[in-house]
Amino acid sequence: MQLNTRISRSLTLAASVGLSLTLAAGCSSGTGDSSQPETGTTATAPKEQSSATPRLAVSYDGGVLILDATTLDTVGRTEIDGFIRLNPAGDGRHVIVSAGENFKVLDTGTWLSTHGDHSHYYTADPAMTDVEFAANEPGHVVHHAGKTVLFNDGSGLVEIFDPTQLAKRQPRVETFTAPEPHHGVAVALANGNLLTTIGNSESRNGIAVLDADRKEILRNEQCPGIHGEAVAAGEAIVLGCQDGLLVYKDGAITKVQSPDPYGRIGNQAGSEESEIVLGDYKTDPKAELERPQRISLTNTSTSELKLVDLGTSYTFRSLGRGPHGEALILGTDGAIHVIDPHSGAVINKIAVIGEWTEPTEWQDPRPTLFVRDHTAYVTDPTSKTLIAVNLEDGSIAAQATLDHTPNELTGVS
Repeated sequence: MQLNTRISRSLTLAASVGLSLTLAAGCSSGTGDSSQPETGTTATAPKEQSSATPRLAVSYDGGVLILDATTLDTVGRTEIDGFIRLNPAGDGRHVIVSAGENFKVLDTGTWLSTHGDHSHYYTADPAMTDVEFAANEPGHVVHHAGKTVLFNDGSGLVEIFDPTQLAKRQPRVETFTAPEPHHGVAVALANGNLLTTIGNSESRNGIAVLDADRKEILRNEQCPGIHGEAVAAGEAIVLGCQDGLLVYKDGAITKVQSPDPYGRIGNQAGSEESEIVLGDYKTDPKAELERPQRISLTNTSTSELKLVDLGTSYTFRSLGRGPHGEALILGTDGAIHVIDPHSGAVINKIAVIGEWTEPTEWQDPRPTLFVRDHTAYVTDPTSKTLIAVNLEDGSIAAQATLDHTPNELTGVS
């Protein structure tokens, strides 16, 4: 029996620190976990495979393409109107699609079923599920410590759930509402606490840490223009400011100051393999579109911030981390710059595409970097191509021409 699940803003508590634990409405009697070989809303019966079958999701103007991550063959597509943003749901199977006034859930059609000491792998046709999280301004999606957190910029509503429940189409959702709506982000911590940004429609300036009952236990308001997040080794949560970073680690918040009065770090990439976070770095507060050539490397253990000059510009979709914690940046010179995060030395440059220029509007397609295990994926909107690069030897593992101009890119394992 197909579920008709919809998680709406009616779950929101009026109080700014309201807490509710709700079960999404539905009519399924299934009791299995997310690893069960269920078809969900996929159009075909599952097929067992000999190994895991990772897949990619590529947005375009009008929908999402699903591709085999090894061959880059298109295995499905779904049509969606309007500008689309993509984020992995955190369960290795689903993708959260921000579209219109909803966070939608896309089933990529690849999963595993674990039986004691071994697993079975399955694939089916990708399909949109009927699970939706209503949000008048869907914002950041963050997965950490087994929880996925959605932030609604328009209402300040934060929704927290276990993504492995998405396969059952009945995610149990905890909600929290920020005191004031803003373009924010929230992160579920391993001990059950919640980290969330502080701000309103006019400004954002810091973070608060809430305990399991969502009572505030810690706050820092030394982060003007706070934006973005990343997690480093040791559960260090890093958020960018117009003048540096805030680092939450071991129950304390540390401000890391930029070397410039205005040294904005708004986008970060973390790795569980490294205590160092990769970030962008901008220094012109008046620029309509600054094209920086320096990146930042911040050690969350020592609070040291190091700047590295690439000799080429990049964009917010250029940052990634390698399988060994390497810092990866896709430059407008068309190369992936591989950087040792400790020394800041450029240890490799992998030529992938031709030179390109960042578009003025941030929503417009531009070359994008996504990393999964030992493979880096790069889109080239001009030629409608997707290239898979082996990070171990720099070789091109696969390349495909897509039916549509690619925009955002993510994947599942």
